[in-house]
Amino acid sequence: MSDSKIPQLSERETEEGLSQARSSPRHRYPKLLHQHGAEFNQVFNFMLSDSYMQPHLHPGEEKIEEIYIVEGRVATIFFDDQGAVSDVVILEKGGVQCVRVPAFAWHTYVMLTDSAITYETMMGVYEPTTWKRFAPWAPKEDTTESDAYLMSLRDSVQKRLLAT
Repeated sequence: MSDSKIPQLSERETEEGLSQARSSPRHRYPKLLHQHGAEFNQVFNFMLSDSYMQPHLHPGEEKIEEIYIVEGRVATIFFDDQGAVSDVVILEKGGVQCVRVPAFAWHTYVMLTDSAITYETMMGVYEPTTWKRFAPWAPKEDTTESDAYLMSLRDSVQKRLLAT
């Protein structure tokens, strides 16, 4: 998908989304663009640098996620089944601007700027109990362990960036 196919955010929508992220306990805010029950899901994610999303996968052949960078810089991190980092894709304007996350692939994000905005799409009707499976080897969100784990992921990304 090219930039021209990504829905546009106004300056006001950007400010509102980032404000919502700042006031959220998770330091991120999803702006849904699809209707409840839609087969094609579209969302803008407004995320702050200290937002931790527990690594997860989407169990379902149709659940192929596409993540596009809108603003900022984001590391999309992939893991093997034991929780070891298997790949890192840096999303940024002027570089890689989209990553495709296969179904059944463990992944998470680390923001590399104070804030970031992504546009994400995925097929399948949203059902909370089947939409995603959280990695049993990673700390749950909003725990003491999650802060340290997020820092270790950020350090791992920085080391990879320095090595290239």
